Amino acid sequence: MPDRKQIKLPVWLLAVLIFASPSQAQNEVVPSPFPQTTEVQTARPAKIEDFSESELVIASAKYLGTTAESMAEIVDNIFSRYGQPSAIIRGEEVSVAVMLGFRYGRGVLQFANGEEYPIYWRGPSIGVDTGGNAAKSFTLVYGASAPEDLHKRFGGIDGSAFYLGGVAVNYLQRSGVVVTPMRAGVGLRLGVSLGYLKFAPKGGWMPF
Repeated sequence: MPDRKQIKLPVWLLAVLIFASPSQAQNEVVPSPFPQTTEVQTARPAKIEDFSESELVIASAKYLGTTAESMAEIVDNIFSRYGQPSAIIRGEEVSVAVMLGFRYGRGVLQFANGEEYPIYWRGPSIGVDTGGNAAKSFTLVYGASAPEDLHKRFGGIDGSAFYLGGVAVNYLQRSGVVVTPMRAGVGLRLGVSLGYLKFAPKGGWMPF
C-alpha cells in the first residue's frame, strides 16, 4: 500500500468548497459542512452514454482525477464480480472524524436509460484520527431500477474494502442492491470508508 499524507483542512473551508456554489460562498454564511434538510440544486455532470467497462474506466478516471491504468484494474475487479451496472453516481463528499467518523455527500444518480436524479448520502464510519476530508466519489450501482431502490441504509460487505492507485474502494449491499463507492481526494483515508451509508433524495443532518 503506498504511503499517503493526510492534509487536514478547516471544516468550514471544506463546506464552502464542496457544498456551496461560488455565488453561495460569496453571499451566505455557511455554518456547517453538512447538507441541509431542504433540497439543494446539485450540479449535474455530462451524461455517460455507455455503461460499458471501457467507457466507465475513462469516465471514472477523468472524474476522480486518477490514471486510466489504476481505474482499469479497479473497474475490472468490480465488473468481474457484478458485470455491467444498472446506474452510476457521481458526487462529492466530506467526512469528519473524532475517533468516530461521519460522512456527508451529494451527487447525481444516472440510470442506464439516461434518467438522472439528485441523491444525498450520509452515515457513520470508523476512523482513528481527528480532522476533515474532502473527496470525489464515483459509484457503480447494481440491482436498482428506480431511485427508491437506493433510499435506504447500505452496510459494508466483509473484506470488500481496498485501496489501489490513490483510490479507496468498498462494496455496500442491501436487499439485492449493491453500491461500490470509489473515492479519491484530499486527506482520503481507507478507514473512513468502513461503515454504512444512508442514501436519500434530500440532504439531512442526522448521520444514523
